[in-house]
Order: sequence, then C-alpha cells, then structure tokens
Amino acid sequence: MERLLAISQPDIRRYARSQCTGGTDADDAVQETLWLVYQRIGALRTVTSFSAWVFSIVRRECNRLWRQMNGRTELLADDHPAFVYRPEPELREDLIAAIHSLPDRYREVVVLRDIREFSIGEIAIELRLSREAVKSRIHRARLIIREYLED
Repeated sequence: MERLLAISQPDIRRYARSQCTGGTDADDAVQETLWLVYQRIGALRTVTSFSAWVFSIVRRECNRLWRQMNGRTELLADDHPAFVYRPEPELREDLIAAIHSLPDRYREVVVLRDIREFSIGEIAIELRLSREAVKSRIHRARLIIREYLED
C-alpha cells in the first residue's frame, strides 16, 4: 500500500495543482486524498479504475477546501430559519427503512448521491455506468422512496 501511494503521489499532486485554487490547498488535498485512499482501498472494485477513483477523490477534496475557504462550510446557528423544520424521529426512521428497502442498484446510487454527496460523474465512474444510467437510477430510486413514504 505504501509503495502504491508513493508511486501515485506525483500524479495526485499534479492533478491537485490543476484542480485546487492555491498551492497550499493542493498540498492539503493531496494529504487528504492519500489518507482517504488508504482508508477506502477496499471499496475499489477493479484495479483499472484506480486512477479515475483517485482523481475523483482529489477533485472532491479540492471542491471541499474551496467551499471551506469561502465560508460555505460554516455551520448555521441552531435558531437559523433553515433549521425550523425538523422532521419527526418517525419520519427519519421511515426514510431509513425506505432506503434499506430499495434494490441494491438503486440503494447504492442514492447513498452515493444523497448521503456521500458524490457528483453524477463520480457515481458513473465508481459504478462503471453511463451518466444517463446514473440519473435514471437516482430518479427511479427517489420515486420508490416517495411511494414507500406515502404508504
């Protein structure tokens, strides 16, 4: 694993410099990417998709760092109007049950998109699907969840 990360680091660094807004951000993105790769290497399905997978992590980290630098990740106060509506615990439980009831192909796209906040392109790379197939599965999954919650 250490050798793989050492070999990959120059390419990761070069890509981070092209994606991030400043030199310091690129270094931070590289470090976070290396850490995430180390933690999540078991999730990689095929060795041939390693590069695309790593580059999607770098891109996401650069975006996260940019949002953080521009104050977009600050938490709002508890009394902020965005928090006025708080779903009841029963609704949360129903939503969790609805997601768990989804067939695997729909559940994985919903989890990647709505919980892990992957982009459509990142999901397509991760699952080796077309962007259109990802969008279709997300749409269908949300319809199934909606039907589940209405019952």
